[in-house]
Amino acid sequence: MSSSSSIPVIDFKEFPLQSHKLLQASQDWGCFRLINHTISPNLMAEMKASVRALLDLPADIKQRNKDIIAGSGYVAPSKNNPLYEGLGLYDIASLESVHHFCSQLEASSSQRETIVKYSVAVHELAMELGRMLCRSMGFDGDLFRGWPFQFRINKYCFTPQSIGSSGVQTHTDSGFLTILQDDENVGGLEVLDERSGEFVSVDPLPNSLLVNFGDVAKVWSNGRFCNVRHRVQCKEAAVRISIALFVLGPKEAAIEAPSELVDAEHPRLFVPFTFEDYRKLRLSTGLRAGEALADLVCKPSS
Repeated sequence: MSSSSSIPVIDFKEFPLQSHKLLQASQDWGCFRLINHTISPNLMAEMKASVRALLDLPADIKQRNKDIIAGSGYVAPSKNNPLYEGLGLYDIASLESVHHFCSQLEASSSQRETIVKYSVAVHELAMELGRMLCRSMGFDGDLFRGWPFQFRINKYCFTPQSIGSSGVQTHTDSGFLTILQDDENVGGLEVLDERSGEFVSVDPLPNSLLVNFGDVAKVWSNGRFCNVRHRVQCKEAAVRISIALFVLGPKEAAIEAPSELVDAEHPRLFVPFTFEDYRKLRLSTGLRAGEALADLVCKPSS
């Protein structure tokens, strides 16, 4: 196991001075810690408390949180992931959907206020990260405009008997990037360092966020960004709470590398596809760690 100190740390306030560091982190690791970002420590703490309360609700209330797409609603503990359960919201960019989510779970007025504030703040941060990534690549763009921003709140019930076991299996995220508020007290997240082939422990760092890239980012960047493989391991007997925003992909437009990232030295690596088609491909094949992208590689011209 490598040291968690290897994970790059990006200071949000130092951008654009850290453009090169952002690019290197995206390419070498596919993830980074974000510090001095725009979500206040108080709001992060209030959100965690609200999330914990919602995840402690009776099962019949949590089951009202229905899927919009597969896996976007309540996920109960299962045979494959017995220590995990989560609640979800398909698109936090829609305040109507955020309020509907709160109503499904009978959130109190203070919980609702916190969830709405957090949704707005994390959406704004994601949009700015998209602009930062474009500028780091040498062009301007409002990368994530109009995309759905899926929200998942997660609870891992680690017990003394589960220490050393897996909370969530190794996988990549299917979308572009994930902004994770992980538990500031309980670790367990590990990312794969593709260069060494070793998993690296990502230890908690209070008031920071973890950003990691998924399969869509690899395609959009024409292979430059790493779609980081990661997992959650049980390290101690404790409840671990995490809050994740998944920037998925365009609702209808095809996912493809922009022209600025394609040239004679960097030919297009992947055929254009829609996020919905890719989501279905991952589900139908059961390939959850980026392997499904092999079906979408451009074939060499004869």
